[in-house]
Amino acid sequence: MSDTALRALATAAGVAPRWQDVYRNWHDVSSDTLRSVLYALGLPAGSDAAIADSLHQAQDPHGLLPLYTAAQYTPVRLPLPDGMVQITLDRGGTIDLSVTDGMLPGVDVVGYHTLQAGSQETVLAVAPARCWSVADAVRGRAWALAVQLYSLRRAGDGGLGDFGALEDFAAAAGAHGAAGVAISPVHAQFSADPDRFSPYSPSSRLMLNVLHARLDVPDAAREAEPLVDWPSAGRARLAALRSRYAAADPAERARLAQFRADRGDVLETHARFEALHAHMFGADPCLWHWRTWPEQFRRPSTAAVQSFAHEHADEVALHAYMQMLADEGLHAAQARAVASGMSIGLIADLAVGADSGGSQCWSRQDETLLGLNVGAPPDLLSPRGQSWGLAAFSPRGLALNGYGAFLDMLRCAMRHAGGVRIDHAMGLARLWVVPDGASAADGAYIHFPLHDMLRLVAIESHQRRAVVLGEDLGTIPEGFSEALASTAILGMRVLWFEREGGFGAFTQPRTWTANAAAMTGTHDLPTVAGWWAGQDLGWRHKLGLFMDATHDANENAARHADRTGLWDAMLQSGAAQGAPPPPDAPGPVVDAAIRHIGTSSAALIVLPIEDALAQLDQPNLPGTLDTHPNWRRRHDGPASQLLDDPAVAARLASLRPHTA
Repeated sequence: MSDTALRALATAAGVAPRWQDVYRNWHDVSSDTLRSVLYALGLPAGSDAAIADSLHQAQDPHGLLPLYTAAQYTPVRLPLPDGMVQITLDRGGTIDLSVTDGMLPGVDVVGYHTLQAGSQETVLAVAPARCWSVADAVRGRAWALAVQLYSLRRAGDGGLGDFGALEDFAAAAGAHGAAGVAISPVHAQFSADPDRFSPYSPSSRLMLNVLHARLDVPDAAREAEPLVDWPSAGRARLAALRSRYAAADPAERARLAQFRADRGDVLETHARFEALHAHMFGADPCLWHWRTWPEQFRRPSTAAVQSFAHEHADEVALHAYMQMLADEGLHAAQARAVASGMSIGLIADLAVGADSGGSQCWSRQDETLLGLNVGAPPDLLSPRGQSWGLAAFSPRGLALNGYGAFLDMLRCAMRHAGGVRIDHAMGLARLWVVPDGASAADGAYIHFPLHDMLRLVAIESHQRRAVVLGEDLGTIPEGFSEALASTAILGMRVLWFEREGGFGAFTQPRTWTANAAAMTGTHDLPTVAGWWAGQDLGWRHKLGLFMDATHDANENAARHADRTGLWDAMLQSGAAQGAPPPPDAPGPVVDAAIRHIGTSSAALIVLPIEDALAQLDQPNLPGTLDTHPNWRRRHDGPASQLLDDPAVAARLASLRPHTA
């Protein structure tokens, strides 16, 4: 078999046959990895004949694709013969244009328009020059609080934060002058398996986590616990939701019927999956993943699935009902945020992928990279690389299916929010993917149609007046930051990473890029108090995450030097005064760090609630599963009163000059 032909096919399909590490050394991707990635793209490469056929498929899509993107006012090249075409605008009316040398003149109306060329038809998605921006939403700069939704408390929540607690928190944050509240992902999980609860490993990013529906499930003992007991609280909430459905009155059932009609196939397919998953997994724990189900149930369109849905219609309706309650709860939280004076409101979070065993991958197999896991190549922080056990969209599958799953995901995220954060936003340009069973280092980069995806984000952002943040941390493709900036997608400028050369002195916030969100940290990083106190280092030592005693000592020595460096930087910005406090007294450092990022030129300041409260522990410690209480910590006190402490109020007041 020709290795040259295999690598030519990979290049044509957008799979990089080589990659460069952090030391700028080049590595060749193995032939086995290339074949696995190409197979996931629907381009078999097991023989010379298969490679030749797949190369033809990759180079020739056979006619018009279902959707093409174009920039507003800008000509676009389309695979059309010269002649007249008619464009039916999505808001009514038609335009007749002439294609010359394959170029269609620019269209000045933003939206999803139907283009007719003889017997051929496609959608022309015309995008504005940029997304809806913070400047569009807020006069001047703004600040927002970031919170893990499950961590919020309210009386009767049954031990798990819900959209009712989010309402209370949003009202309180708005009263302090916040323009928004950034929340952890609320993607749909597995109702049949409440033991799985990581918000970044969902069943589907097209639907909501029904456990967050506003519901009173009083349990004083569970509500008093410092950690969320997801299995216990989840099962109690699901039982209460089932009881509420059984008691639904005719008016509520009529509301459900309308909701199902409005949400269409996206909702119905998910509800059917949930019912099927509960049926299969309940009968045999080995049938947790849909790829282990009997063949006739492995695709949503089969006669067997249709028959199951008919026979279990009430169970399917239950799952649609729970989605309705979650949707209404999120809507109410956004309405409360806006009513409190927020100009942005909720900022949703989009996980980088979904569990391959979940609803999204089952329902959108043709648009998903099945058999591959998203991750990261070896780098300084993870010398062995990372594989996150998540499936991502297929760039080829998206193009062949009109980007349907991508658009459904964006619309779900923006449906009841004034903004969205795209986790690992580099995935709009490229992703490191690892074949099932391979080591994280034995992966490859797969490229995505960045400009097409950015245009679709811009259209959805403008139509829903939602600002967009993109997590651009880590190894960034060349030109990626500029592409985000040109589309008004805010990058992330995190205090710990803004250093000269990446590892030198901490830079001054006033030099940080303006087209960004400045923040003290993220859910995966130490809190300011925890960093100063060495809480994260203590956890890593306790859990054996250091390679050896020397590594442990070096990390602690580096932290000692970094404390001095950070304090010096905060003295220079005017955020700190006097001598640095000792590690066991981090309070003044928290106050100074918040003032410090407040001096930045960033369009938006995002403050994690853990730093507003001067907490030691971070929500998630990367590299751990059950040994650290990831995604479980709850805050003390009701959500409505979390910001009432004078010290907390003073920290927030230091950000007020950046609100309208």
